[in-house]
Amino acid sequence: MAAVAAIKHTVRRHAEVGILVIAFVLVAFFAASSEGKWANIYNIATILQVTATLVLVSMGVALVIATGEIDISVGSTFGIGALIYLWLAVRIDPVFAMAAAVAAGTLIGAFNGLLVTRTGTPSLIITLGTLMIFRGIAIALTDGFSFSVPYDERDGFTYAMLGGADLGYFNTAVFWLIAILVVLTIVLKLMPFGNRLLAVGGSWESAHSRGVRVDRVKLTAFIICGALAAFAGTLEAGKLGFADGSMGRLMELQAIASCVLGGCLLAGGRISLAGALLGAFVLSSIQSYLVVMGVRPQWFMLLLGLIVVFAALGDRGLRQWALRR
Repeated sequence: MAAVAAIKHTVRRHAEVGILVIAFVLVAFFAASSEGKWANIYNIATILQVTATLVLVSMGVALVIATGEIDISVGSTFGIGALIYLWLAVRIDPVFAMAAAVAAGTLIGAFNGLLVTRTGTPSLIITLGTLMIFRGIAIALTDGFSFSVPYDERDGFTYAMLGGADLGYFNTAVFWLIAILVVLTIVLKLMPFGNRLLAVGGSWESAHSRGVRVDRVKLTAFIICGALAAFAGTLEAGKLGFADGSMGRLMELQAIASCVLGGCLLAGGRISLAGALLGAFVLSSIQSYLVVMGVRPQWFMLLLGLIVVFAALGDRGLRQWALRR
């Protein structure tokens, strides 16, 4: 009984425990049922590369969700970042191209945040509108074509560091994720911004009465979210070497699903970057499994959705069990 009580206590205290259990179960199932097609170093490396870019977007979304708001424009921000990076990378140094892409994402985040905080309009409506605005801009800019970097120009060190190469088996995006995850964890755990973020999401009226500048905290979360989405887009573009107007489509839904699976509350007041990482890993693993098992494209989204729903229900069931006395 003491062991069961300890397990329940751990589940209650750590929101990401549920998705960690789900991840272990799915990995074991995928490894056992795929006859080595899924559980090999090359496929795992690919999963981690996909996970890395999704987690970068998800962490930004998690910050916004923690304040009680939501940003569903990150998919188009991701695509805009990729297009700006590739368009500039063949004209100027890739470092400056990346900086320009991240600056664009920062401006998009600031635009979203200012509209939400200044007008009081629900963030769902604002970011739904900006999702369509910036997706439309991306499609208009590409005019049905794609931006790309010629193969003979992808060999430089800068291109390699910005997602265009692997270190060992793993793409450089994985190492960027680790670095940014460490920085954000330090900010949330050791700096006042983390407490203010959760205070605003828990009760903005209470936070305001204690001197927290609610609008500034929300605006900062939106800005970081936009910057991370655009940076993730540059890493994906660096890996692929091309991007078109549809790049990042449905990324916003995957990011939100990663956050929710990882223990973030849509109502705000709770955040788990580790949970967002695990949620993104589960989604990427499911997609990879369906691909290696030869699932027909017509059934792909249906099966992916069903598995995500069952994973979410399993996570919720585990938490409810932990709350029982």
